[in-house]
Amino acid sequence: MFLIFIGAAIGAFFGGVGGALIGGAVGWFVGQSIRRSIVGSLQLAQSELVESTFSIMGAISKADGVVSREEINAVEQMFGMLRVEGEMREKAKAAFNRGKQPDFDLDAAVDRFAAVSRGRGPLVQLFLQMQVMAVAADGRIHPAEHAMLVRIARRLGLTERDVSQLEALLRAAQTGPSTPGGPPPGDRLADAYAALGVTPQSSGAEIKRAYRKLISQNHPDKLASRGLPESMRAVAEERSREINSAYDLIKSARPDVK
Repeated sequence: MFLIFIGAAIGAFFGGVGGALIGGAVGWFVGQSIRRSIVGSLQLAQSELVESTFSIMGAISKADGVVSREEINAVEQMFGMLRVEGEMREKAKAAFNRGKQPDFDLDAAVDRFAAVSRGRGPLVQLFLQMQVMAVAADGRIHPAEHAMLVRIARRLGLTERDVSQLEALLRAAQTGPSTPGGPPPGDRLADAYAALGVTPQSSGAEIKRAYRKLISQNHPDKLASRGLPESMRAVAEERSREINSAYDLIKSARPDVK
């Protein structure tokens, strides 16, 4: 509408009523062209994001030599979290299978993701979290999977510490020692400290500050304001839940942490 008005105004200035009509028409056509261009760009970006995310996920899942049923189930759950449906879902499955192939170019796929994400920190962090979630679904992260996660993180400007913190966060968030393949309570508590970036020697006040900072940085609304796509909101909510779970675990073991 704005472009139609501008076109009509310019047309009226140079050609009266007739010019206004022609200018308005030109403005409408320009507006439609811009709209189609924007929609097309968004669809392309979404397609490239799905392609990169799930092809890389396939490569990491196969890093230990076999893709487990639990890992496949985790990928299916992520389709739902990201609202990947219909044709896009089939593309995601195909991308995952391509990533499992021995000739898959991992570095090129990571670089494509970096181009699509355009340095948006929240998107990069949650992308890495999804990769960790997939390979941790069978109860452990194989050294080869960890090494590949670190390789990917470094190519995206992150560190091995970022990977280790995400791994600890997922382990600490497990439902309890009865979980198949789950770590014993002592290990879960150690993971909870690592997930929040603190140690057992940290004071209650230090732990609380670390928790508040982390939960604030990862609040879904705050991440959305920093460019996180709405389709990734469910992943952000899961991350917040895991941070809360790690903090609750520490609180249960530390009377000085409220």
